[in-house]
Amino acid sequence: MSKMLFIKGTLLLTFTGLLSRLLGFFYRIFLSHTIGAHGLGLFQLVLPLQLLVMAVCASGIQSAISRLTASETALHTPRHAGDYFIIGTIFSIMFSLFLSWILYAHADFWATQILKESQTAILIQILSFSIPLSTLHTCVNSYYFGRKKAGFPAGVQLLEQIFRVGGCYVLYLIFESQKRTITPAIAVGGNLIGEIASSFISLFAVSMHLKKTDYTFSHIKNSGRILKNLFQISMPLTLNKILLTVLSSMEVILIPARLQMSGLSAKDALSIYGIFTGMALPLILFPATITNSAAVMLLPSITELQTLGYQKRIQYVVHQIFRYCLLFGGFCMILFLFFGEFFGNFLFHSQTAGTYIHTMAYICPFLYLNTTLTSVLNGLGKSGTCLIHSMISICIRVCFVLFAIPVFGIRGYLYGILCGELVLTLLHMYALSEKYFPYRHSDKNGL
Repeated sequence: MSKMLFIKGTLLLTFTGLLSRLLGFFYRIFLSHTIGAHGLGLFQLVLPLQLLVMAVCASGIQSAISRLTASETALHTPRHAGDYFIIGTIFSIMFSLFLSWILYAHADFWATQILKESQTAILIQILSFSIPLSTLHTCVNSYYFGRKKAGFPAGVQLLEQIFRVGGCYVLYLIFESQKRTITPAIAVGGNLIGEIASSFISLFAVSMHLKKTDYTFSHIKNSGRILKNLFQISMPLTLNKILLTVLSSMEVILIPARLQMSGLSAKDALSIYGIFTGMALPLILFPATITNSAAVMLLPSITELQTLGYQKRIQYVVHQIFRYCLLFGGFCMILFLFFGEFFGNFLFHSQTAGTYIHTMAYICPFLYLNTTLTSVLNGLGKSGTCLIHSMISICIRVCFVLFAIPVFGIRGYLYGILCGELVLTLLHMYALSEKYFPYRHSDKNGL
């Protein structure tokens, strides 16, 4: 993959990602004014369930599709890349349909026994319909990323956000016209509308692509071997994502309860959680659009370089990533330190949100760097290493949730995030240090 192609792909993903996040910003502001902090907390409470189901049925397969597509493309065997995409996608969708039924049929159990909030039952049922749709377009995007075609996923991402925000607003108008109470259901409904639009566009586009390349299902031979190759890559990644999502979900479930132990009422605890996850955290993550875009392009790029045996170029890439991510993160840290409280008051009319933004500024250098280093490690096939590192990081955060929040309130969790991200950075650097960090000389070819 040429350096120019990598930069173009990253810039394209960054541009659409920024537009998408900008829409998301106004979306969050709109939700905070319509369903309130309490409703926003309920909405944020059900999202980990979607992440957990997606981790099981799509997260590992999508990375496997991307890696194997990149490898086969580098070896000039595009038909094999199509085989991996078709088999992987069919398996993921079938599995996602089963998991969606479990969510829908047992929504009351998930709401009352797992999330400890009965009001989320209807949200979970609506959410279940979006799982197969999200799985489909995720697999399609992975196929395009593996082929170094970032334009299509970037466009789908933006269109999905447009339909999500627009759909939510239409639902809001319908509720208003019928004099019904505005609930978090409009936010989950908006997500479903966005998934419907993106999956339809993805299916149409990939169908046209396969038809144009004269690809047919009859070309697929030895499906068992294809599945085996997919599982060899996807299983560690899926296990990684499941464990991380479970631990993250534990945080979500535990935080409101531990906040009550710090002296807050149940409603205030959920409101504080809604302000943190629905207002402050999205702003901190906004600049991460750039590093996320680079990370998406890095995984297939690193895989291709490794397949072709270009170790010096990988070393050069790692060195550049480390330098630029730290510089970018340092700039964002200073920005949020000086203007965090202003952003909170101006964007969300919440002094509390501003305080959280200011406090979380210190995580920026580590958060943005970890995104790209994780992608490099996965691209090198070190999925098990990423799993161990991420588990250690999240366990640190869970410990802060259990023991620091009752004493310091939500600030205890903010300190936990900072400590967890710092440890994750050090672990990733150690894993890469022996072979890729002792950078000696410049390789202008880069990627």
